[in-house]
Amino acid sequence: MYISVTSPCPESTVSELGIRNWPIWTCEASSFDWTYDDKETCLLFEGEVTVTPDGGEAVKFGAGDLVVFPAGMDCRWDVHKAVRKYYQFGD
Repeated sequence: MYISVTSPCPESTVSELGIRNWPIWTCEASSFDWTYDDKETCLLFEGEVTVTPDGGEAVKFGAGDLVVFPAGMDCRWDVHKAVRKYYQFGD
């Protein structure tokens, strides 16, 4: 399972995808397991995170990064600095 990170995300992509109209998710510094039932695309505007897919390499990202998680991925989230992100599930 592959996590895609665009760092930094160009403003043209933010506008093109309408990201600022997406819901916002927040999370304090913490660690938890997560399973993606559907593809998620998100843009962090605050925070720093490391996500480690089961059996895969850790991926670190933070504010300004556009991240895409594949459907069916099991992973571990380690939130180092409180996160605020725009997110959307599906294609």
